[in-house]
Amino acid sequence: MSAIGVLHEKLVFNRRVETIAGWFAQLAPPAARVLDVGCGDGLISAVLQSRRPDLTVRGIDVLLRDHTHIPVEMFDGSHIPFADQSFDVVLFSDVLHHTPDPAALLREARRVGAHCLLIKDHNRNGLAAGARLRFMDWVGNARFGVALPYNYWTERQWREAWKEIGLHPDLLISNVGLYPPPANWIFGAKLHFVVRLTKCAPVAK
Repeated sequence: MSAIGVLHEKLVFNRRVETIAGWFAQLAPPAARVLDVGCGDGLISAVLQSRRPDLTVRGIDVLLRDHTHIPVEMFDGSHIPFADQSFDVVLFSDVLHHTPDPAALLREARRVGAHCLLIKDHNRNGLAAGARLRFMDWVGNARFGVALPYNYWTERQWREAWKEIGLHPDLLISNVGLYPPPANWIFGAKLHFVVRLTKCAPVAK
């Protein structure tokens, strides 16, 4: 497992960090206070801040690493420990599919975020999508002790949850460009998205 993880880091990790940080840099509003939920070591947010020095970024996570690239505090994985509208932007980078109840954490993010949410995550769409996503998740996270519930939603599930919670996808990118061809044909395609969500009125079921 460690050998596969090291190979993944050499071939994929740096491109992934730069690509995701680049999308977030394009989507974040000016001079925003950003909270990175489930930030890990905070590298993506550190790269984001280097590209957008007008942003102020801090993170929270259920596991604290020995070394982090941004200030990181512990949280319980369910309740974001800040008051309403404490931040302009709440950011999730491949985090929500690691939680048993993504909707609950999205509600917390909507409460804490004054302006918008930025999300990079997966769509369980296409042939053998679940198996491909589980493999990517295992390679990228198992060696760090990250929880792997493999809770992948379809695009329809995402949109229904956003609507119910009161979040509007004002910009959705489905061609994220994480991998070069031919890897992108297998592990990219329709499996990834980046979205900016703004607040709207919740819609009851």
